[in-house]
Amino acid sequence: MILGIDPGTNILGYSVVEISGKAMKLIEINVVHMDKGLDHYAKLKRIFGQIKEIISEFKPTAMAIESPFFGKNVQSMLKLGRAQGVAITVALSEGLPVFEYSPRKIKQSITGNGNASKEQVAAILSQLLEFDHKHLLPDATDALGAAICHHFQNKTIVNNTLKISGWKQFISLHPHRIRSFKK
Repeated sequence: MILGIDPGTNILGYSVVEISGKAMKLIEINVVHMDKGLDHYAKLKRIFGQIKEIISEFKPTAMAIESPFFGKNVQSMLKLGRAQGVAITVALSEGLPVFEYSPRKIKQSITGNGNASKEQVAAILSQLLEFDHKHLLPDATDALGAAICHHFQNKTIVNNTLKISGWKQFISLHPHRIRSFKK
């Protein structure tokens, strides 16, 4: 089970995906709306509580989170970074390993194009996991993109317990599986 998070101080997107062998199953995709009247610290407290509840309910084994996109507004970036920090803190306090992916990496992993639009990413995710993305906010599908990106980045070549980082490591661990082709 992978928890995907798109951090935000107005809207926080989240998703839960179950991976079983080669099958991916969407368990939950949603957003948490922050009340506009709340001050920044109350929003951070709400983020903490909501993510703790999500982890308690779905019991994921890892959390993938989208790293903040660097914009020109320093105050917005500071607030977004705090929201991300709270989400990471909750996951770590619950014993979850955390993996952070840039928006570009997520787009590249899902579509093959790091410059893809949010709509293109959502469309591909909806085909992969067979759901209708048209009624969802982009924050929800961004969170799902982080979770699926994590799965794609950490798929195992041999089994679910051994992580292989590339062909070189695979060959060194399994020389008997490699055949030489002579001309």
